[in-house]
Amino acid sequence: MIYSYITPRKKSAFTQEIQLLLSFFTITLLMLFFTYTFLLYKNYVFVEDKNYKTLAKANLEKSLVEMKAQIHSIREQELLSEKISTKNTVLKDSITNLFDLVPTRITLSQAKLLKNGLVLYGVTPNKDIYNFMLQAPLRSIFHRTYSSFYPAQNGWLHFVSTNYIDKDEGSYEK
Repeated sequence: MIYSYITPRKKSAFTQEIQLLLSFFTITLLMLFFTYTFLLYKNYVFVEDKNYKTLAKANLEKSLVEMKAQIHSIREQELLSEKISTKNTVLKDSITNLFDLVPTRITLSQAKLLKNGLVLYGVTPNKDIYNFMLQAPLRSIFHRTYSSFYPAQNGWLHFVSTNYIDKDEGSYEK
């Protein structure tokens, strides 16, 4: 016996509403999975970038320390060069003053600068001119002055004058 006018259809557990619901859940789960994967990738990139920047910072700090050491070395070299330049200027002025000190009648053949003294070699017409015109100014400058004379072939006298400055080392250290 048939009570229905239409033929029965097969019934399925997956109706259109359930299929629509499952497709929305699947799309949502896929979106969550892709978002999670994207965040993992970005986290990995940020960690790698952080490690790279940490290494770069360490290298920069190391090079900064090296640069500071180089700057310190250059400043020391600059001070040393200024000190040497000052000493050279003082020495040049001292030599100029020494040659200005020698009178025109006395001829110097050689002058040796020592650490604490001066040795002069030259020719003078006689001992008196040497004593009054050259030895007197030398005695005012140096603490100890020694002179020796020997005759030249033309009647003049060769002389060797050694002059020393005594340094009191205790007074310089204070």
